[in-house]
Amino acid sequence: MPERTFTESFKVAGEQLVDAVKKIIHEGNVRRVIIKHDAHTVAEFPLTVGVIGAVLAPVLAAVAALAAVLKECTIEVERVETTPDK
Repeated sequence: MPERTFTESFKVAGEQLVDAVKKIIHEGNVRRVIIKHDAHTVAEFPLTVGVIGAVLAPVLAAVAALAAVLKECTIEVERVETTPDK
């Protein structure tokens, strides 16, 4: 099956960052999460299919540290959509 990659972005307040990233990761079709402040990339986390539990702990710890510093940021999410063969 061919894959289609697309990107979405949205702004969040710093205190909402951890919850937003957790929600994005749990959606399951995420390839990469990029956190930006203004136009600068602050952090980029590549995610693989099946990443769960203890493997996410360092990612969420880093996101929590960023949330403590940033008042507002943009999250860019690279998603993968599998399209059925015709």
